[in-house]
Order: sequence, then C-alpha cells, then structure tokens
Amino acid sequence: MTYTSEIKDEILVINLTGDLIGEDNGFTLLELVNDTISENIIKCAIDISALRYINSSGIGVLITVLTKFRNKGGELYLVKPSESVQKLLIITKLNAIFNVSENTEEAIIKLKEVN
Repeated sequence: MTYTSEIKDEILVINLTGDLIGEDNGFTLLELVNDTISENIIKCAIDISALRYINSSGIGVLITVLTKFRNKGGELYLVKPSESVQKLLIITKLNAIFNVSENTEEAIIKLKEVN
C-alpha cells in the first residue's frame, strides 16, 4: 500500500492505493494520524477508492484510526469504498460505524459541520 496525505481546511486527507493489509504500512499510517492529532487536527477523510484489497488487519487499522479521532472529539469519513470494500463493511456491520461519502469534497463539507 502507498498513500499520500495533505491538510485541507484543518482536515487530514489521506489517499490510499494498493492493498491495506496491516503490517508496516498500517504502522506508518497510525504514526501519521498520531502526529496529526498532536497538532490538534482531529478530522480526517480517507479516500479508499483506489484500494484493491483490504483484510482483517487493514480493517483493524481503519478502526484504530477512527477510534483515535473520535477519542479526541473528531471524526473520520471513508471516501468512495470500492464495491468489494463496501460489501466487507456491510458483512462486518462496520457500515453502521463508519461515515462514508462519495468524494473527498463531500467528506470535507460534512467534516466542517462536525463540532
């Protein structure tokens, strides 16, 4: 997995590409999140439209990221999950926990509304 990140309107925007399977790439993603939260940025949009595959460790990484932001009073949106990832979220009932948007711009607008 590779990722890019940027801060837009005090919101961390991450674009994930490839396979999210935990391991080292999950650790570096969590480091990025911890560094961002330490700078008082507590809202995040993760574009997962380019993820080919996600396993249980990858789901665990996303849940950890979500928990970190919500524990600080923030929020997280997943952007445009692929059909296979969307099915996985439904099967695991995580679609009730994660907020999902169709594009990054929509996620940023919704995150700006979160107090």
